Amino acid sequence: MEQAIRDFILDLGVDDVGFARAGDYNSPKSDPVAKFLPDAKAIVVLAFRALSSCESPSWSAALNGYMDLAAFARSASYRTARFLESRYGAKVVSMPHTFPFEIRYDRRAVAEFSQRHAAVAAGLGSFGRHNLVIHPRFGTRVKFASIVTDLELAPSPRSGEDYCLHCGLCVQNCPSGALDEAGRTDVMKCMKHSQPYGLGADIAFWTEVAGGAPAEQQALLRSERYARLRLSAHLGNQYMCFNCLKSCPVGVGGR
Repeated sequence: MEQAIRDFILDLGVDDVGFARAGDYNSPKSDPVAKFLPDAKAIVVLAFRALSSCESPSWSAALNGYMDLAAFARSASYRTARFLESRYGAKVVSMPHTFPFEIRYDRRAVAEFSQRHAAVAAGLGSFGRHNLVIHPRFGTRVKFASIVTDLELAPSPRSGEDYCLHCGLCVQNCPSGALDEAGRTDVMKCMKHSQPYGLGADIAFWTEVAGGAPAEQQALLRSERYARLRLSAHLGNQYMCFNCLKSCPVGVGGR
């Protein structure tokens, strides 16, 4: 069964796939997998190599590359989930790759489900100094999508190898200093730089509008700043920094 599932997924154009026991998934800050499927037994994890355009010096071109990847990942995840249901009568839950996500202020910027931890549990890589997953072939330039299922699937082997070179380039090239502490990403520092048009910026903008004179309000509403806020609200998380991904030398030749 595992080989048939793997073949189906790879035939979709997905770059790699791994299986994990539900009990081997351990994300200390996210929810337990039973929240999504009480009788979960396994997690199917799909790996997608990022396009080279994701390393463009143009942030809009790079972001578009990741949006393309996310659209393909959503489609492949859905088709895989349908295959598991129709072929094996499985219960499935496809976990969000990006949106939607639950907003909770008691744990800011922590996802309900960690695609990173699922990928490591499924033998698809190890954590690097930047706290992202490093795939043995694609390095950091990879994204994941996961499907939780009640199928009994044999887990993929985990090599136990540390794929990180510990060169420190990700730390040196982080403009916000979010990686200064080993083993921890200061998410608020990261988001302030990588998502400058997020919720905090939106609140600050409208506070400024509310306190301004009519002419100042008109100028604010016609500004590039407001246009970027509107664009970000339409697109979702509008990332403007990919330095931790681009600076990692692992897997550069594995395209």
